[in-house]
Parts: sequence; structure tokens; C-alpha cells
Amino acid sequence: MMELSISTPKGVSGIVEVSELAFGKAFNPDLVHQVVVAYQAAARQGSKAQKNRAAVSGGGAKPWRQKGSGRARAGTSRSPIWRSGGVTFAAQPRNYEQKLNKKMYRAAMRCIISELARQEHLVVVESIGLDVPRTKSLIQHLAQYDIAEALIVTEEVTENLYLAARNLHRVDVLDVQGVNPVSLIGFDKVLITVAALKKIEESLA
Repeated sequence: MMELSISTPKGVSGIVEVSELAFGKAFNPDLVHQVVVAYQAAARQGSKAQKNRAAVSGGGAKPWRQKGSGRARAGTSRSPIWRSGGVTFAAQPRNYEQKLNKKMYRAAMRCIISELARQEHLVVVESIGLDVPRTKSLIQHLAQYDIAEALIVTEEVTENLYLAARNLHRVDVLDVQGVNPVSLIGFDKVLITVAALKKIEESLA
């Protein structure tokens, strides 16, 4: 087991014990890079599509006879060299997903979480309670921890927290199920509650 400090606006209020398997893993940059690229690739739409000569409507009849007209031979009016014709090498919808084993994904998440803890970029708090859904209140709350840009991770995102954070482009809010490698490495600080920390520990241990 290893210990992480629980922060308060006045300093450290205590410690929380977590599994060293989940929070003490050595950083593997190649693995993390592979997982981040795979995660971003899976988010691509890949919906670009064009019509080839077979998909363009019309062009069933030969435009003119093969010989005698003085014009070039033509078998269809939907040839790629004709106006309104099909595209020669038409783009088709594609899937950008990359194969990624569950073990690799979990190992990469352990690497990222462990590195955040080592670099002191993981700020553990008891709770993030907002009485009113005001952006100003959230800014003041984060300022108490000397934080301006952060990913906030809670066990469950409350409506007040969501409404207070949605206008801050340098602040994002996620629940435990929404935590992903791209979000974790995209912010300078990760502010996480003890309850959310324990949930992540369960999933990675």
C-alpha cells in the first residue's frame, strides 16, 4: 500500500491509502502513447463518402453510337471525366479503430495515474461541494487550492458542478466512468475526490 495526502484549502488534512499496483507503476511512455493514439483514433467519425461511377444515378444508355459521329468513344455519361460523373477513386466510410487489449488499456491508465501522483499533479480532496451552480463559486473554490486549470473527477457529477464548470474552457468535469487517458494527460492538475479515487483503484487494482 502507498499513501496519498488529502488536501484542504488550509493544507493537508490527512492521508488515504491506495494500492501500489494502481498508483505506484513505473511510467511507460511507449505504452501510454499507443493507448492515447488508439483512443483518439476510435473517436474519429470516418464518415467521409463519395460516389463512384457505379453509385451515380443515370448513365444507363450509351450516349451515342461507337463509330461515325466524329466524337470520342463513350460508354456512359457517368464516366469520371464527364460532368456529374462518378469519382475515380471515391472515398468510402472507414473505421479508424485500432486493436487494443484491455490489459494494455488498464496498464496505461495505471502509468498515467501513477505519474500524476509522483509529479504531484493529482490533488485529492474529500469532496467538491457547490451550493449554487455559479461559475464564480467554482473559480473561488479552485483558487483555494491554487488551481486555475484542472480536470475534476468525482464519483457522480452533480448538476451544480456541471453548470458551474461548463463555461470554463480550462476546466472539465468527469465521473469515474468517464475518465480516459486523453483527459488525464490534457490538464495540468487532476482534482479528484476520495470516493472517486477509491472507485478508480478498484477498477485498476
